[in-house]
Amino acid sequence: MKDISIMLAFSAGLLSFLSPCVLPLVPAYVSYLTGAAIKDLSQGKAKLYTLYKAIGFTLGFSIIFIIMGLSITTLGKYFDQYQDYIRIIGGVLVIVFGLHITGLIKIKYLYYEKRLTEPGKLGSGASSILLGMAFATGWTPCIGPILMSILIYAGSMSTIYKGVLLLIAYSIGLALPFIFTALLIESFSKYFRKISKYMPLISVISGFLVIGVGLIILFDKFLRFSSYFNFFNF
Repeated sequence: MKDISIMLAFSAGLLSFLSPCVLPLVPAYVSYLTGAAIKDLSQGKAKLYTLYKAIGFTLGFSIIFIIMGLSITTLGKYFDQYQDYIRIIGGVLVIVFGLHITGLIKIKYLYYEKRLTEPGKLGSGASSILLGMAFATGWTPCIGPILMSILIYAGSMSTIYKGVLLLIAYSIGLALPFIFTALLIESFSKYFRKISKYMPLISVISGFLVIGVGLIILFDKFLRFSSYFNFFNF
């Protein structure tokens, strides 16, 4: 698998973290996970506890995303003879999702979210993993346009291993900034107001990047696109 494929999936995870349904709610997620106010999470053992919970949370949503990748890649192998049709339909869908992210069109369903649990009510050691799994299930429609572009591409992979690897890269791209932000949550909360004014611009840029991925999938030009990044391959 070309390194650029992994980089693309990882970048998609970063873009999902920056989406309006994830980044603004990070303080709430962290507070729910730890059962503590943000101001009480900046020192000593509290930071270690926050790190522990954040890692569990990211592990939870990673499990769901990887299972999704495994499922769609496995399913794709049963329809090899229709691969071109699936690629064309998938490319069109990804382009539509990108247009939605830019705000040029509005798809009501993709503004929907379902929160499956009240985080503060879970007290066991596995609660953060369960919350991460709930996050992946309940918030998937909102981060779906970016996630779906990776799932569609994963479904076109020649082996199940390659498809799953893409979802692992995507999950890491979403997990690392979450863990980093959780550790610096007090500072993040103070400066988020400055960051938030750039959210519309981030959405537009993300949307056009997704549209670009859709065009590459639609016209089956990913190998050619990858050739421009051969300097990443050692």
